[in-house]
Amino acid sequence: MKQKSKIMVKEDIFRSLKRIAHEIIEFNKGIKDIAILGIRRRGVPLGDVIREEIEKTEGKKVTFGIIDITLYRDDLSTLSDKPKVNSTEIDFNVTGKNIILIDDVLYTGRTIRAALDEIMDYGRPKSIQVAVLVDRGHRELPVMANYIGKSIPTKKNEVIEVKTEETDGIWEVWIAEKIKK
Repeated sequence: MKQKSKIMVKEDIFRSLKRIAHEIIEFNKGIKDIAILGIRRRGVPLGDVIREEIEKTEGKKVTFGIIDITLYRDDLSTLSDKPKVNSTEIDFNVTGKNIILIDDVLYTGRTIRAALDEIMDYGRPKSIQVAVLVDRGHRELPVMANYIGKSIPTKKNEVIEVKTEETDGIWEVWIAEKIKK
C-alpha cells in the first residue's frame, strides 16, 4: 500500500462522530431502547466515542456491545486456513432494541451483511441502523448507512485506511493505493 493523502485528522474524525451521535439521538427521538454495537476492530473505538457523546448529551448510560463477524463472512475460506476469530460481546437482549451498528468504512456492504446475520442469531431487534465514519462507494450488496461521517468517492485500486488510537496509536484517515506486484 502506498499512502496517497490524509483526508481526516483527529479533530475531523471527532467532529464527524459527534454529529453522528446527535443524528442518532434526533432520529430515534432520544435514546430509549437503543444499543450500540461496534464491529471489531475499528468500529469498536468509533462506537465508543459515539456512545460517550450520546451519554454526555442525554445524561444516561447507553448499552454497548462488540461484534466479531469473522465466522459470518462469505469469503472466510479465502482469508486463511486459520482465521483469527475474536469474541462477540453482546451481554444484553437485542430483541426489541434499536441497534446502532458502527463500522469504520462502508465499501461492498459485505461486512454489514455478515453483521446483520450475526445479530439476528441473537434475537429480533426493533431496527438495525448503520453508522460509518467513511462511505467510499462501490457497493456489491444493497446496503446503505443511516449515518455517514464523510462520503469519499474512491477508485477500485484505492483503499481507505482508518487509524484509531486504540488499534494504531493515532486518529487519522488516509486514502491509500494498492501497489501492483
